[in-house]
Amino acid sequence: MKKLLAMTAVAALTLSTSVLAQEGKDVFDKACQICHTMGVAGAPKAHTADWEPRLAKGMDTLLNSVKSGLNAMPPGGMCTDCTDEDYKNAIDFMSAK
Repeated sequence: MKKLLAMTAVAALTLSTSVLAQEGKDVFDKACQICHTMGVAGAPKAHTADWEPRLAKGMDTLLNSVKSGLNAMPPGGMCTDCTDEDYKNAIDFMSAK
């Protein structure tokens, strides 16, 4: 019984965090596509090889770049209510080919 309760709790926590985090495409559509669709001001275009050298630096570095701002991108990009998980989801979406 304890094992079942523990598994149920883990499943509930997993579902609740994924519901709270925005999907990568949703974040992209809301806040990233403005620059990352056309590569405005040197932003890496979504779904291209532009992401390969950036991905090689690791997710923590990419996340820090979004949160701190980089080149023409302001801190947080264009998303004022994104969590770290939202940013990661957007990065995953944009960097997928």
